[in-house]
Amino acid sequence: MFSLTCLSTHPVIQLLDKCITLRTFKQVHAQAITTGLAVHTYPLSRILLISSALSLSYALSIFNQIPNPTIFLFNTLISSVVNCKYHTRIAFSLYNRILSDKTLVPNSFTYPSLFKACGSSEWAEHGRALHTHVLKFLEPPYDHYVQSSLLVFYAKLGQVGTSRYLFNEISNPDLATWNSILNAYARSNGSACAGILTDKDATSSLECLNLFRELQGSKVRPNEVTLVAVISACANLGALAQGVWAHAYLRKYNLQLNIFVATALVDMYSKCGCLDLAYQLFSLLPRRDVFCYNAMIGGFGFHGFGHRALDLFNKIKVEGLIPDDVTFVVTISACSHVGLVEEGRRVFNSMKEIFEIEPRLEHYSCLVDLLGRAGQLMEAEEIVRDMPMKPNAVVWRSLLGAAKVHGNLEMGEIALKKLLQLEPGTSGNYVLLSNLYARMNRWEDVNKVRRLMKDHTIDKFPGSSLVEIDGALHEFLTGDRTHPRLEEVHSKLDDINRALRAYGHKPGTMDVLFDIEEEEKEDALSYHSERLAIAFALITSDSRVPIRVIKNLRVCSDCHASTKLISLIYGREIIVRDRTRFHCFRDGTCSCSDYW
Repeated sequence: MFSLTCLSTHPVIQLLDKCITLRTFKQVHAQAITTGLAVHTYPLSRILLISSALSLSYALSIFNQIPNPTIFLFNTLISSVVNCKYHTRIAFSLYNRILSDKTLVPNSFTYPSLFKACGSSEWAEHGRALHTHVLKFLEPPYDHYVQSSLLVFYAKLGQVGTSRYLFNEISNPDLATWNSILNAYARSNGSACAGILTDKDATSSLECLNLFRELQGSKVRPNEVTLVAVISACANLGALAQGVWAHAYLRKYNLQLNIFVATALVDMYSKCGCLDLAYQLFSLLPRRDVFCYNAMIGGFGFHGFGHRALDLFNKIKVEGLIPDDVTFVVTISACSHVGLVEEGRRVFNSMKEIFEIEPRLEHYSCLVDLLGRAGQLMEAEEIVRDMPMKPNAVVWRSLLGAAKVHGNLEMGEIALKKLLQLEPGTSGNYVLLSNLYARMNRWEDVNKVRRLMKDHTIDKFPGSSLVEIDGALHEFLTGDRTHPRLEEVHSKLDDINRALRAYGHKPGTMDVLFDIEEEEKEDALSYHSERLAIAFALITSDSRVPIRVIKNLRVCSDCHASTKLISLIYGREIIVRDRTRFHCFRDGTCSCSDYW
């Protein structure tokens, strides 16, 4: 008999660990059989683990020859199969064999790998069924790895509330569990990553930061994975002071500035309006992967530096890296923000012609947006009609937005009809068409759209703006009457409006969706959320510090025009991040050159 120590140090086992080809592995496997090692559980687990990485079919053939495999061997193979992507079905067939064998019972090592395999929507129902099996086969208190894998599974489905409930059930969570819940909140900001900050996104990011404060009060010490989640939350919120603090924390405790942390920092500084800092950090990195390039290209695009984004896109190829799907999304979007139509079209065409990447829905959406913003509506509509897959809501919304900007009512109505079929409950679609009708003074049609929204019990998504003052975030809603310093804010707004009129500003009331008197429309514009945030910042912030505002909706034309003048009148730099891009207002001008 072999002892476990002898087995782990046996020369044949050490040879197994060095195999990098199937041919050499088969030779060592033969030795394991002839020496009798292959009948012992530990050597068998090593054989299954290594062979599955070289040839899954060979590993399965070995496993099928084992008489009465133990639950340990089943768990080993399931784990190996899950790590070999796209083999979830095989993993579950192995699990079904466990269930059908009356001598075997799943244990705490069976489920983490299976939950990992259920991350896609296709396997979501299997994951929920597995959860019931955990309750059936395992005795509480449950193993940390089981609880953590459950937590991550629900987070991937977007059910962060369920993940938080599971986290709260864990006594003394370890670092891996803390990281799982922090990342669950940080990754739940899908729209924020695209530049769109919804109430749900802001809540998730704030909760991530609150949890991090709880972690600091525990005995668990954060690591690089922790900081990636925290920095990502700061990026979503545009919370520069807290993002800088996280960067300083990293250096203070000698945490490694690995490629993942560096990419998160580049993204954070870009999304907080500090593009120069983002690029400085990016340039100093000794090694950059395609994800890091994507973050920097996206930053340049978001700030309206399309040519610099294209330069980085070309540098990817020079450095021998291969662009991925996201690279093309951020690069075409960067071209869209500044009207580089031909350049954006070339990037799109290069996907198939040079990189042999089949364009997906998001790439067609970017192309439609590129053409639509530039006024090439007929070609944009042709792209939508001829694309090889069915257009989704994002594609039709891009077309509707372009129709609104360029006053093409017929195309706007066609796009809205499609959107109502795909997203009947999304208020933004109705608002875009209402804006288009309002610009043309077709108030009866505006009222029809409003009645349609009322009939479907759809409320307009409220405008919301965040402004950071001395490290604290303040939120304002359009027409806000809840802020504790509201009286001061309204008084400052009156001062601002008087100064705007003195400079000859005439409010652009086309985007006000009510058939009311012009004076009332002007009052409605004055209480847009970013106006309130800017007024508050003028009262409370150091005049030498830029005012940074994060808005959940696209900036309206009047707020854009008035903010340019405010930057001139008060001598302040005002940086506004809306749902599509950054606007840097300085000395009466905007970085977008009025193309947005």
